[in-house]
Amino acid sequence: MQTENRIQTIFNSISDDYDHMNDIISFNQHTIWRNRTNREIFVKPGHQVLDLCCGTGDWTIQLAKNAGADITGLDFSENMLKVAREKTADIENITLVQGDATELPYDNNAFDIITIGFGLRNLPDYEKAVKEFYRVLKPGGQLVILETSNPENALINYGFNIYFGKIMPFLGEKITGSGQEYAWLYESTSNFLSKAELKSMMHTNGYINIKVIPHTFGTAATHIGYKPLEAAM
Repeated sequence: MQTENRIQTIFNSISDDYDHMNDIISFNQHTIWRNRTNREIFVKPGHQVLDLCCGTGDWTIQLAKNAGADITGLDFSENMLKVAREKTADIENITLVQGDATELPYDNNAFDIITIGFGLRNLPDYEKAVKEFYRVLKPGGQLVILETSNPENALINYGFNIYFGKIMPFLGEKITGSGQEYAWLYESTSNFLSKAELKSMMHTNGYINIKVIPHTFGTAATHIGYKPLEAAM
């Protein structure tokens, strides 16, 4: 619970600067990664889509551009959702909900597509979350995880650690006064699963046809998996 409270405090405190800082610290790569990932998602009219750890709503908004689909954005940070509500006020097919991604307030087999961008590493129990996503996915449904990752190349990984561990917190402190909060981003990334470990976890928990798409020298990756059509809860 202490970790959950810490994370919630961190994201509440950086909500106003979150979008601007994302552009700066990722050199706007996060937009490129998300756009590449979106080409793997096929939202259709009538689909129920759940965007977990939606933050300030950027991915939620992109998903909502698919007319006829209902998009739900869920996040545990009140302040991040406040920013998201301001950005989505005129978009009718978006519903924003405060909630816990590891204990979702939805029935089994409720969603056609679940997305989670840069949020899984912030959850206290990755496997519990992956199981919970599976529970609320419809048979045949698609799970899409976009997350930062540690590069496999030793030289690139060294530079990645210097940037995320030293430079990024410095920028956070200078620009927003939140150096410690941005240090958490490095901590959560460095402790996160490898690409192979996340793929294995998804497979172990029932997902099939798993696809991994690395981005920018392996500093991020998209994992896509499906709930089998014959799956029963």
